[in-house]
Amino acid sequence: MRNPSSGPSPAPAGRTGRPRSAAADAAILAATRDALVELGWSKLTMGDVSARAGVAKTTLYRRWAGKNELVVDAVAELFDSLELPDRGSLEADIEYVVLRFAELLRRPEARTALMAVVAESTRDEALRDRIRSAIVDRQKRLVVLGRERAQARGELPYEEDADLAGHTTDLIFDVIAGTVVHRALVSSEPVDEMWVATFTALLMHGLLGASGLPAAPASPA
Repeated sequence: MRNPSSGPSPAPAGRTGRPRSAAADAAILAATRDALVELGWSKLTMGDVSARAGVAKTTLYRRWAGKNELVVDAVAELFDSLELPDRGSLEADIEYVVLRFAELLRRPEARTALMAVVAESTRDEALRDRIRSAIVDRQKRLVVLGRERAQARGELPYEEDADLAGHTTDLIFDVIAGTVVHRALVSSEPVDEMWVATFTALLMHGLLGASGLPAAPASPA
């Protein structure tokens, strides 16, 4: 099975013609995000993207079957830029990646594209599957990396049961990604350092440790 974090699948063996150009792919995906911000999902066409990217429509269709697949890959490329440098502790790692994720969601192309594909996926099961494989499964790499580092530091216990470890990874991802997306895109509230510190403390210590969470700043009189 292909590692979900390894990026797009290579072209099938024996395929003829010139190899795919990474530069052309990047230009197409960037053009897709720009067109989506300007036109919206319903008005966006493969023709719009090909014109903006300066490539023929046949070039697009050799790479993507249609608009759904193209837009999901355009979103996935943005999220693939997220990294998790070692900040020395699990708490610092979580705070770092949550702040970077929130910064990414503030970008118009990320916000518009993500909301568009999620909305469209409510009536398109194939699109939901592609979002899961191209975005969700690939981004779980950050959770896996963070947990491995925390286990190596002795901050988290090792899990011998692979299925249990997988379920834990899924749950951590759902809690972090779901909370940040809701905060930033649904509630439209700031994801600042104070909020991130409070959220991370809650995640680390749970509701029973809520009394030790950082105090919110006093509201101005």
